[in-house]
Amino acid sequence: NGALCIQPCSPSFHGETSFVCEDRKWQMLSDACANLDVQSLFQHWTSFLVVTEASFSFCSLIVSNVFSSFQRISETDFSCIIPDILASPAIPGNIADIVDLLKKISLLLSENVTRAKLQSYSRIANHILNSSIISNWAFVRDRNAGSELLDSVNLFAGKLLLRNESESVQEPFIATKGYSIHRNTSGTSFDFSMEFNTGNITGHVAIPEEELLKLPRASKAISIAFPTLGAVMESTQPGPVFVNGMVLSVSLPEELRRVLLTFEKVTKLEQVEAQCVGWHSAERRWDSRACRTQSDTVSSVVCVCTHQRRTYKSFSILMSPATPRSAVLDYITRVGLGLSILSLVLCLVIEAVVWHHVTKTEITYMRHFCLVNIAVSLLVADVLFILAAVVHNTALNYQLCVAATFFLHFFYLALFFWMFTLGLLILYGLLLIFFKVTRSVFLAAAFSIGYGCPLVISILTVAITEPKNGYLRSGACWLNWYETKALLAFVVPALSIIVVNMVVVVVVVVKTGRSSVGEGCKSQDLSSMIRISKNVALLTPLLGLTWGFGLTTILDSRSLAFHITFALLNAFQGFFILLFGTLLDRKTREALRMNCLSSRRKWGLEK
Repeated sequence: NGALCIQPCSPSFHGETSFVCEDRKWQMLSDACANLDVQSLFQHWTSFLVVTEASFSFCSLIVSNVFSSFQRISETDFSCIIPDILASPAIPGNIADIVDLLKKISLLLSENVTRAKLQSYSRIANHILNSSIISNWAFVRDRNAGSELLDSVNLFAGKLLLRNESESVQEPFIATKGYSIHRNTSGTSFDFSMEFNTGNITGHVAIPEEELLKLPRASKAISIAFPTLGAVMESTQPGPVFVNGMVLSVSLPEELRRVLLTFEKVTKLEQVEAQCVGWHSAERRWDSRACRTQSDTVSSVVCVCTHQRRTYKSFSILMSPATPRSAVLDYITRVGLGLSILSLVLCLVIEAVVWHHVTKTEITYMRHFCLVNIAVSLLVADVLFILAAVVHNTALNYQLCVAATFFLHFFYLALFFWMFTLGLLILYGLLLIFFKVTRSVFLAAAFSIGYGCPLVISILTVAITEPKNGYLRSGACWLNWYETKALLAFVVPALSIIVVNMVVVVVVVVKTGRSSVGEGCKSQDLSSMIRISKNVALLTPLLGLTWGFGLTTILDSRSLAFHITFALLNAFQGFFILLFGTLLDRKTREALRMNCLSSRRKWGLEK
């Protein structure tokens, strides 16, 4: 496994093909075989001459050295080489050579780009963007070839000269439109409708009127649409996601930052959420920080994106079939979090009211102290969960997202470590009956475990992953998984604590079951079973065992039923803590009753 094999191409081609051994089979890794010799194309057309330069067939291009160096080109048009390029097969080796050719043309011949010049350029690019050969890109040796092509086209088309206030160049798999814009323009928009496989796919770019008011002088806006390039770019995005619309590029003046883009979905999936993204040209990856989703329907998505010349000029939508979208799931999450927050606030209020009545012994003090910290940690985590969603959807601020993720990570870890502390306390009460722990020792140990361990893990996680831009995941203010596996800093401690707390529940079941052994009465057996069931029901939310159901969403991430069950169990965890940790506790109920009676007497005396 992993062994490489390189074979030469057939006699009519130059280059080589690379294979890698996977599961005892040779799999093609890259194919650099090519039969397109661009150097000979230029040499063939060196003496070709047409009288007028306006016809743009004036082809006296001089190429020195071999094509790969492409050191010097003189002249303003290259339409003379188009017939031979279009006649060549769009195999991986030829694709790589054409991408390199377009890159050099963009760098050396991008001055005074006329419509005819852009038309020649577009015909060459269209040849390697045809939907019938797009799968050949997978074997191009340079994995950044798609990004190179995108940057080259954006650079070249962005220099388009406009005649009569507008220009349009349309090919089946690449289209460019340009308009002259100024402050008094009521609104500028670009509409694209292009063939994709057996049907049509549309895209729309609009510049809001409030953005146009920022223009100090008349300028131009240019947009380019690629219906197939997304299939090439998606391989650079980690995870089971795919580009599900056009790639739309825009070239705008520096003053204009905000654009409105509408993407028609290629694959229309009802239960899958779309994500608006921008292509980060420096890091060569899709970045969700560039856009936010304004609306998402079954057939189309509207995105509001931030245009920046040096980073974000191209945009699209990503979809993941492994992540189901459901209105029921969203409703459960919102209602559950709201009810959880209210329940936790009520729980803390009740604990404050009855605190002196229920903490008279050391063991009850320790239990209620753990319960209060569990409630506080979950309450803060739930609030931060909502704030993190707001920060990601509206502010698009990276530093705020990092801060929200750090505190969200810390408080969710604190929740688990306080549940772990409560589990240890239960074992202490059951197994170490004659071993006494003082309150000061317990407080020191509890704070070290409950808040100390999460703080260390959270700090180490952000310190290790953030310098490499691997702390945040794409599309949410939460820990990264695909690039740096930062999410393991939450998953591993949480699952470990769940396993330990499951052992605690087993010990409780065994201990409570032994008390009825030998009694031989069916009523006693039934009473024992009820007592065991009650203990399990009480301990399951308090010890976080409901989070263990999250493993099912990992094993079958497409199952909506598993996601709904997991959301039900965890979004309502605050309510379960209020119910099982406070309201169903006998001493707490008695203390509440006594406090109510005392209040009534006091109110009656005052009256």
